[in-house]
Amino acid sequence: MTNKYMYFIANWKMFGSLNSLKSLDKVIKFFKNFKKNTSNKIIYCPPSTLINPMFKKLKKTPIQVGAQNCHENQNYGAFTGSINTTMLKNAGAKYVIIGHSENRQDGETDKLINLKIKSALKAKLKVIFCIGETLIEKRNKKTNSIISKQIKAGLKNIKKKSNIFIAYEPVWAIGTGIVPKSDDLLKTIKFIKSKFKGKLPKVLYGGSVDPKNINNLKKINNIDGFLIGGASQSSKKFIDIVKKT
Repeated sequence: MTNKYMYFIANWKMFGSLNSLKSLDKVIKFFKNFKKNTSNKIIYCPPSTLINPMFKKLKKTPIQVGAQNCHENQNYGAFTGSINTTMLKNAGAKYVIIGHSENRQDGETDKLINLKIKSALKAKLKVIFCIGETLIEKRNKKTNSIISKQIKAGLKNIKKKSNIFIAYEPVWAIGTGIVPKSDDLLKTIKFIKSKFKGKLPKVLYGGSVDPKNINNLKKINNIDGFLIGGASQSSKKFIDIVKKT
């Protein structure tokens, strides 16, 4: 790959306890010379309960911490159970995943995603904006139209996009062990970048990324990194993915 930086974002999803943070010791050891390596950036996105403990553990390393979602209201308010971007920033997060298909399936709309992205940017958080089509949409050859709609609505009235990463995650690939064909993925990433003018955003791929398929995925040279789900919960698998890339 020819990119200056490759991003490896670990989405722990609903996984982890304080004891789970011990698994990071192997990752920290592996990246002990990380500052000398300008080709990789590592971000861990644990559940909200672990953001601050993980931030403290990784504070003296180049590895950064992000969140998995946020509330759209940046101010404090009567939203029981919710966490806003100001609180995430205060806990140590520098990134936040927004628009993940698992949240879209729970009712998160493009309009709500747009509000969340605006809130995150105001809080000086970098946004990992997830987009992707379902299997039915893919079979009906609607991948590009769905992606276009999600980008247009999700980024509505957002002029400055330098702190936004696009994570292409086809819904049918998440947790299934199936990944898009190389040619299809190359074309889709190219299409996503064509939707932007000027400086192009970093476009990541996510969906069943693991040590077995990373050798094929890394050959697609317009990908700027990977959003890694279940495999990132294992320090060994996560390190293998980075090493092979």
